[in-house]
Amino acid sequence: MAYGAAMAWTQPPEIVIFDFDGTLVDSDEALLVPFDELGVPREEVVMGSAVAEECKRLGISMDAYVSAYDTDTVQPYPGVGEMLAALPRWAVLSNKHPDSAVAEMARLGWEPELLMCADAFGWAHKSLKPMLDVLGLGPEDVVMVGDSEGDLRCAEEVGCRFLWAGWNERVRERRPGGQVLAEPADLASALAQR
Repeated sequence: MAYGAAMAWTQPPEIVIFDFDGTLVDSDEALLVPFDELGVPREEVVMGSAVAEECKRLGISMDAYVSAYDTDTVQPYPGVGEMLAALPRWAVLSNKHPDSAVAEMARLGWEPELLMCADAFGWAHKSLKPMLDVLGLGPEDVVMVGDSEGDLRCAEEVGCRFLWAGWNERVRERRPGGQVLAEPADLASALAQR
């Protein structure tokens, strides 16, 4: 099936692909603090953007941002660790700088099958297509879980199923269309649905 075509959900996925910030970890504050330190008002920051694109847009050095980012503070949303432990296969697709993501994954003891960060996309916004190519899977084989419109666009561009991480307060407040998971524990039943 061609990428971007509509996909009927007829079987459980081979793998679950998660966004990282705002989906697996509650990182809004940690992501904003470096902007504070670099003199960027919080209201000017667009959350969910690729790190290089956002730094360029705001006129700051990505290296300075990454140096100011504290990889020791971010914590998972309640229930995320248990959710990941129950999955046979999972991967992470993130707009984050790889140095930060790798450090946080190591600290949390998480080992996704595949981690792709902003550098894998030429520092532009992430895309599911390269991840599917590396995994050797089609859109019918995966489900994406995320918290932003950018995450939804990733799923839509390849035609895979998308689930909203409703345990993130920003998602609950927006009340987006589509399937919203209230808690990480809800993922198992959502994956079993046809």
